[in-house]
Amino acid sequence: MKGYRILRQGRLLPTAVWGLGLFVLWETISWYLLNVREVPLAQSKLPYVHEVLSTFAHYGSTLAREGGVTFGNAGLGFLLGAAGGVLLAVLMSVSKWVERLTFPYAVASQMIPILGLAPILYGIVRDEQLARILIAGYITFFPVSINMLRGLRSVEISALELMYSYAAKPWTVYWKLRLPASLPGLFSGLKIAAPLAVTGAILVELMGAQHGIGVIMLRNLYYGPSNTYMFWSTVLVGALLGIISYLLMSAIERLAAPWQPEFRAKGGDR
Repeated sequence: MKGYRILRQGRLLPTAVWGLGLFVLWETISWYLLNVREVPLAQSKLPYVHEVLSTFAHYGSTLAREGGVTFGNAGLGFLLGAAGGVLLAVLMSVSKWVERLTFPYAVASQMIPILGLAPILYGIVRDEQLARILIAGYITFFPVSINMLRGLRSVEISALELMYSYAAKPWTVYWKLRLPASLPGLFSGLKIAAPLAVTGAILVELMGAQHGIGVIMLRNLYYGPSNTYMFWSTVLVGALLGIISYLLMSAIERLAAPWQPEFRAKGGDR
């Protein structure tokens, strides 16, 4: 019945149509480049989707194992970065002095291109796991702190005045009012940062790690046309890891903040 409701609401059918259309278009262009235009290394540029999926299925265990390494390290960094971002947001919301002191440096830190920072950090720590965790945490820290701070300050003045009229203590105001109000902003930052953390971990793996989906990706890129489908399979795994991380944050948001308008039942639904 749930699947029927989703189909009735027009969510599944358009997605399926667009997916099928994209598949057919991709396959057609790939065939055209290979057989009509005879473009050199055509499959390296735009491979057959069915061949990529076949390779993905054949080497599924290897891809899952290496993807799990990447996802695990990205997850650890994500958790550390999120914790640091939440802590800084709370401190900045409490003290203007802390905000004036730390906010410019937080913004300046994001001016460093991640593509340049990753090899520098990897060269300093000389530990592939630690480097992946640090890069993932670095990517997560800023969007979480900014969106959390915005959420903490989104509380309506009337609600604050009501709490103060009951002589609520500052901790009570934060726990009962500010923190719940900050959850939508917090999860906005988390959903932005989660896929980026995976990308950061993969980037570090391209610098010379021993395990992870980025390692398999780099090896098959070096082997050239003979490993085109395997290379594209690793790209597919990287994309799936990013999607999974986003969906995971969305699921947690639904549990933690179910009062948001987008999670409420639409009129007429049962």
